[in-house]
Amino acid sequence: MTGRLEVYRVQAYNTAKLSENRMHDDAVARRFGFSGGLVPGVDVMAYMMHLPVSRWGRAFLERGWMEARFVKPVYDGESVEITAREQDGGLTIEASSRGELCASGSAALPEAAPAVPMAEFRETAAVAERRPVSADSFALGAWLGTVPRAWAGDAAREYLADVRETDPIYAREGLGHPGLVQRVMNKVLMDNVVLGPWIHVGSRMQLLAPAATGDTLAARAKVTGNYERKGHRFVELDALLVANGRTPVAHCQHVAIYQPREQGAG
Repeated sequence: MTGRLEVYRVQAYNTAKLSENRMHDDAVARRFGFSGGLVPGVDVMAYMMHLPVSRWGRAFLERGWMEARFVKPVYDGESVEITAREQDGGLTIEASSRGELCASGSAALPEAAPAVPMAEFRETAAVAERRPVSADSFALGAWLGTVPRAWAGDAAREYLADVRETDPIYAREGLGHPGLVQRVMNKVLMDNVVLGPWIHVGSRMQLLAPAATGDTLAARAKVTGNYERKGHRFVELDALLVANGRTPVAHCQHVAIYQPREQGAG
């Protein structure tokens, strides 16, 4: 049995114009063949999260599963249309802009959150001194950590405004938006290496417990892939996101191009 959820529309906002990742800068992004600076993939995924939360409510924030892959850029100020169709008990989700498919994904609500032992994920601090990125930056099997970060008070409210989130559940129940998990996954890269322009390609996320507003989040990540494809260098991460040093809140896989091929190179 299939059915469509009500379309969710967002006016995209590039939260990272001043980021160290210059792929969000108009001039730099054009060198790589884009029309302008990219809206971060983690924020596009946050737009997509609105529909599973609308469908399942708090239960999704407690144990929901979601994946997304980014196929075309989303640009600042553009209208983004998020659509979802119910299929086999889950949702298939698409994000479109300019009449083009920009991201696709799916979401589901397991009967229970899986057990993910913290002991399987090594607690590691972010490096004391970051070095410029190279093909050897992410050694297979290496463990990486992040600088712990809390989104409380004004920071939590600003995040919801940045991703154009309108669902009252976060303010009403004092919960952190699951898109914050994806921002922490980006920090695995940014807190350990001085990157040039780079691109988030896709993610999978199994929520294990709801994060509360103000929780301090950190990642325990293992490098599971580092390879070249079509002139781009990719990194893959497998990580446990932990709140306040003691509560697992999400198990994530994250894929990024950490050294993209410039337009016309190769």
